[in-house]
Amino acid sequence: MQVYLDNNATTMVDPLVVEAMLPFFSEIYGNPNSLHKIGTASHPAISKAIDQVYTALNAADADDIVFTSCATESNNWVLQSMYIDHVLNGDKNHIVTTEVEHPSILSTCKFLEEQGVKVTYLPVNEQGVVEAHTVKSFITDKTALVSIMWASNETGMINPIAEIGEICKEKGVPFHSDAVQAVGKIPVDLQSLHVDFISMSAHKFHGPKGVGALYIRNSQALSPLMHGGEHMGGRRSGTLNVAGIVGMGKAIELATANIEEAAAKIRAKRDRLEDAILELNDTFVVGDRDNRTPNTILISIKGVEGEGMLWDLNNGQIGASTGSACASEDLEANTVMLAIGADNELAHTGIRLSLSRFTTDAEIDYTITHFKDAVKRLRAISSSFAIQKPTAGGEVQECELHHH
Repeated sequence: MQVYLDNNATTMVDPLVVEAMLPFFSEIYGNPNSLHKIGTASHPAISKAIDQVYTALNAADADDIVFTSCATESNNWVLQSMYIDHVLNGDKNHIVTTEVEHPSILSTCKFLEEQGVKVTYLPVNEQGVVEAHTVKSFITDKTALVSIMWASNETGMINPIAEIGEICKEKGVPFHSDAVQAVGKIPVDLQSLHVDFISMSAHKFHGPKGVGALYIRNSQALSPLMHGGEHMGGRRSGTLNVAGIVGMGKAIELATANIEEAAAKIRAKRDRLEDAILELNDTFVVGDRDNRTPNTILISIKGVEGEGMLWDLNNGQIGASTGSACASEDLEANTVMLAIGADNELAHTGIRLSLSRFTTDAEIDYTITHFKDAVKRLRAISSSFAIQKPTAGGEVQECELHHH
């Protein structure tokens, strides 16, 4: 049996999405910016996709939703344009974000720091959540943007977006949220809270890769990242990825149609898997279930290297992931685990299991059996679980398992 439990990395494209996309490759293939009928033939499908995204997110008519290539582009767009609009051409010089953002936020912030922007990286609490009062205390009259993820890709923990949004609104500071792990997994209602920009990516909710979007509240001004033609109202140049946009519309509609019901089903399977793994001694799951996306588990198993566990699961045809890179020279621990205060050893043992609506009960049964066997096997040969062996130099070696 092959089991895919890495749905926070990407998801299978729903066959209904593939079906919706197919006509736009070889039948209705004109450039939507062309003036002839072959070009304009795709306009109804693009309009429908835009409506599907608006409906799924309960965006207001005054808001703008611009299709991009992915959330990495959307994230870069907001951060870099805030720099151009409010730092280079304004009197601001400060951005507030967190220590645990996706690399597309953190790397862009590092780049902006090189340009002279001051960036505050907020810590998370032991639950892996950013506390709203922390955000409030770091906003100054020089703050150009607050950017805080809606839900964590690693832990699934959900940040208090409504509360942070109110703080930003009160302070008059634009608020961006990378909502990649929230859209399609939990209800996202953009009229019930205040957020200026959200980024999303279709391939995280059973849509195609290579298409995402940026939501812009009240269609506010934002310098373009991509210059060229007058696509997307001049906001984002580049010929529209019609098939991708159609696929994203269909995917978000399917993912949000009965979101509470679908989430409950996924949560039940996730909880059963989590409970079974927690029966093993010396295991630890990050974050409270009730404030976590319904599909995610980040689990730490004492004495078991993340990389060794992945190797064993992979041999059993189970796809999962880890934040640890034991094979790297500097033995980097999982940054999220360190941020929540796990000790260095635990931070090397994180395994992320992320389910989808296509995950079956049989796959969960199979995973439970294989996972428990793998822990027994790996603990039997683990130096850190039995006794930590000092190396020739006398220091304890942190990472002894190298499976290739």
